[in-house]
Amino acid sequence: MPEPPVTVLLAAPRGFCAGVERAVEIVERALQRHGAPVYVRHAIVHNAHVVADLEAKGAVFVEDESQVPEGGLLVFSAHGVAPQVRANAAERGLRTLDATCPLVSKVHFEAIDYARRGLSIVLVGHAGHQEVVGTTGHAPESITLVESAAEVETLDLPDPSRVAYLSQTTLSVDEANTVVDAIRRRYPEARGPRGDDICYATQNRQDATKVLAARSDLVLVVGSANSSNSQRMVEVARDAGAPAAYLIEDAGAIDEAWLAGVRTVGLTSGASAPEHLVEGVVAFLRARPGGAVVETLDVVEERMTFALPAALRE
Repeated sequence: MPEPPVTVLLAAPRGFCAGVERAVEIVERALQRHGAPVYVRHAIVHNAHVVADLEAKGAVFVEDESQVPEGGLLVFSAHGVAPQVRANAAERGLRTLDATCPLVSKVHFEAIDYARRGLSIVLVGHAGHQEVVGTTGHAPESITLVESAAEVETLDLPDPSRVAYLSQTTLSVDEANTVVDAIRRRYPEARGPRGDDICYATQNRQDATKVLAARSDLVLVVGSANSSNSQRMVEVARDAGAPAAYLIEDAGAIDEAWLAGVRTVGLTSGASAPEHLVEGVVAFLRARPGGAVVETLDVVEERMTFALPAALRE
């Protein structure tokens, strides 16, 4: 008896968010206009396929501006950089383009403002993440990093009445809220940002993942292991009741054992994963015995766009 087709619930939104799309386009336009090599500080976005594609076009990824030849063209990644990085680049006579996501820049401005007002800043985020490193660099004497509600309880800030908090933009919304609630309990007068620091695309994809989790036997999130927002989506799926959820780089990372007895696969991707990788997973599922029937699950429509730097506009 032939196997019945698997139902693939394809979540929307998925794929590149506006900040990632802008960052990738900045590198591509710089290559077209200036030719190779164009140097990029850190991975422009956290996706191995995107980085490899840009490398093939002539981008050179470095971890420090000192690795760029004097006079070279350097692009700052979407995760943002500390002011000292910009100063170092200027000292080396580097030409620079800023691909920092505008939503990350918003957090930088908030950090600067709070520091100028003499507030102690509690930054909710993951140690070592490039975004956290960049944000901390804007107010290093004022910022204390916490990763959990438990760490909030260990804080010893100089003036409990003069506290502010900020968040890494790619956290799980629920995770960030838990820590922020702990900050507010410990410091009732703590000031927060006017708008939520969590990136709209991160929140939208997590909301869609929760819907997938309720309707799927298995949730697959396409994204790289170093992508914070992709990792959080897997956690969100599991917390929302998905029987199983996995992060996959592409279709080649799917373990057939995961699909045993599965009738409905929820499929989505992180904000830095290109759409063609999702299409590759769909093609893989359709090629299996029994094939696959694809249904699109529209949860939120995204219309956000960000302008390119003036130097690269047509």
